[in-house]
Amino acid sequence: MAYQLYRNTALGNSLQVILLQFDKAINSALAQRVRNRVNFRSFLNMYRFCDNLWTFVLNDIEFREVTKFIKVDEAKIVDCDGKNTGSNTTE
Repeated sequence: MAYQLYRNTALGNSLQVILLQFDKAINSALAQRVRNRVNFRSFLNMYRFCDNLWTFVLNDIEFREVTKFIKVDEAKIVDCDGKNTGSNTTE
C-alpha cells in the first residue's frame, strides 16, 4: 500500500510513537478521571467485524445520563481492542 512507504521513515516512526503515547495518555485519563455513566437504547441497523474492528450502525438512539436525555436519529460506533494499540508501531 502506498501509505506504507513513508511510515518507515524517521518522521513516520516518530509520529507513530507520538500516537502511541497519546493513546496511552487518553486511555489512562479516561480510566482514572471519568466517573459519569451514560446508558443508551437503540435499534441495531447493521454490524460488522473485520480486521479486528467492530462497526455498529444504530438507529433511533436514546442517550440517558442522570439528568440529561438526548435523542439521535443515527450513529455509527467503531470499536477496536485497546490492548493491542502498541503492537503495530513498526509496520
